[in-house]
Amino acid sequence: MSHLTSAATLSWIASLTGAHAATADERIQSLWSGYGEVRRVRLRGGPMTSVVLKSVKPPTEADHPQGWNTDRSHERKLKSYGVEMQWYREYAYRCGEACRVPECLATRSEEGRWLFVLEDLDNAGFPDRRTKLSSSELDLCLQWLAAFHAEFLGEKPDGLWEVGTYWHLATRPDELKAIEDDQLRDAAPAFDRLLNQAQFQTLVHGDAKVANFCFAPKGNELAGVDFQYVGGGAGIKDVAYLLSSCLSSRECERQADACLDSYFSHLRERLASRDSEVDVAALEAEWRSLYPVAWADFVRFLAGWSPEHWKMHGYSIGMLRRALEGL
Repeated sequence: MSHLTSAATLSWIASLTGAHAATADERIQSLWSGYGEVRRVRLRGGPMTSVVLKSVKPPTEADHPQGWNTDRSHERKLKSYGVEMQWYREYAYRCGEACRVPECLATRSEEGRWLFVLEDLDNAGFPDRRTKLSSSELDLCLQWLAAFHAEFLGEKPDGLWEVGTYWHLATRPDELKAIEDDQLRDAAPAFDRLLNQAQFQTLVHGDAKVANFCFAPKGNELAGVDFQYVGGGAGIKDVAYLLSSCLSSRECERQADACLDSYFSHLRERLASRDSEVDVAALEAEWRSLYPVAWADFVRFLAGWSPEHWKMHGYSIGMLRRALEGL
């Protein structure tokens, strides 16, 4: 795809950042299914040297890697960019250093196109990306999630997804229909109901995989990106999904319990620092009990979307069995 940064867009970016000129630089990544791109924009003669432009322009024909090119899929993606815009306009400013996100300098939507002008996290001290994490880096991600969930505990997801995460059941009827396992398909609504009716709700990131965290070079700080699927939910959904993104089946067996302990320790600290009146013991008990359900809910999605996916491993199936036994 040729890049989507027109001269008019560059002029707009230069004006809003106080630069004399803006120049499109390297493409950082393409968006899922060819819906746009993320590109660095270099600035001259102003207070900043660069920003990141997320430019969304849906293709006339989507190229989905799993072949799920449907009207429903298209509408879900379109809504996700509107949700992300609402997130940056109304919520992101509340994320301090404990759950760092890029500053949003401006957004614009027009004629089926969305533009986000974002702080360049590379310049802000977070230039590194990971596919695997050390134990300390994983703990840092869990600490970020705990701070995020504490900040938005009890928040109503106005303008966001009512139910956060990109795999939630109401948006995935086609994938549900494709599941061959009758027991899993029949149990899916019960998993969904348990998660959605949890007493303790917050905002979930909704796509908290390791690739959506940007690290400082020493691996001692990070920032989170990509808020297309932020919405309401039990925070344990983000935790299960994070672990699925960076740990193998054997690593999950060895480390998951310690990761849960660490997450809840960080969550207690964050809530205490906020003088929260929430019953933390009850919250922890509920979300711990929902951990296998959160994992089973994601397995349900994978079973219909990509049943041969590498995440359909022994630990995932074990969590599914535990969730089924608990129904």
